[in-house]
Amino acid sequence: MERIKNIWAKLESNSPDIPGLLKIRFSDTSSCDVFLGLKFPEMHRLLIIKAPLDTGKEFNFKYEFRGLKFDKIYDPDDSRFILLNLVLVDKQFEDVFDTLLYDVLNAVINESEIKYILKNYTNRLIKWQSLFERFKQQGLLPEEQRGLYGELCFLRKFLQANDGFKNIVFSWIGPEKKVRDFQFGKWSVEVKTTHGNNHQLVHISSERQLDAASIDNLYLNHMSLESMQHSGETLNNIVDSVLEILKADMAALNEFKSKLIEAGFIDQHRHLYAETGYFIRQNVFYKVEGEFPRIVESDVRNGVGDVKYTIIISQCQDYIINEELVFKTLLFV
Repeated sequence: MERIKNIWAKLESNSPDIPGLLKIRFSDTSSCDVFLGLKFPEMHRLLIIKAPLDTGKEFNFKYEFRGLKFDKIYDPDDSRFILLNLVLVDKQFEDVFDTLLYDVLNAVINESEIKYILKNYTNRLIKWQSLFERFKQQGLLPEEQRGLYGELCFLRKFLQANDGFKNIVFSWIGPEKKVRDFQFGKWSVEVKTTHGNNHQLVHISSERQLDAASIDNLYLNHMSLESMQHSGETLNNIVDSVLEILKADMAALNEFKSKLIEAGFIDQHRHLYAETGYFIRQNVFYKVEGEFPRIVESDVRNGVGDVKYTIIISQCQDYIINEELVFKTLLFV
């Protein structure tokens, strides 16, 4: 992420007198022809992929994003190539755009063949298209806000209980819509929040979510929340508290900011989360093992898919585990 920001700063320090495009190759050591660029006088930021003429002409941009646009131009420096440009036209999405670039660049930078570069590029755009659609909704839905609050509560405790902030932040995979919210090596943690009249019902989204077949330790962290207006800890409050913890570790801080955006939390929506606060009525950890009430992949017959079910958390008392013991087993080895 720092490399991206440094390139923007270098490009924006130039002020040519005539309209045009300045670009800097992202990596001098990679064989992938990818650049960051700045279009003058509009000051539009660009991600540029250099493609052979035939391949570039056939590659069609079919994705629509709020604040972004696509264009293709002949490479002014070499007519045998086309530049495939992803252009940021709305400056309010600069942070989101940087996070998108970070994700896309990680997916393509180690490739040398254009067909694989464009394949990986397309796959990442499909992911980011759904994320940009979320921004059109004007913020996270109430259920999404509560879910993110719960994950951040666990993350904050994890940071307070252990060293190695970067690994801890990397273990937070909830924003990537993976099977569980936290995972590293042979352990996983799934965080569930409930509220209102359904404090005792926990919804499980797939037959794999509580399946510990491939890992050594799987924990379920259940938080029963009470939401109130103008009282309690807001989503903004908990985000700021984690930012404060991470401020001494720049790599972990940048990774956390990227994951926040991927989770749908952007600064432009902070005013939407300023009034609703949360109180934690109950916060309990469970070790998912043995006869813990659940459906696992081996239980599902061939032809059955999209399994969703509910567990009654009061029936899981035998599996409660001490919170301190949980954090002692979440090791990065």
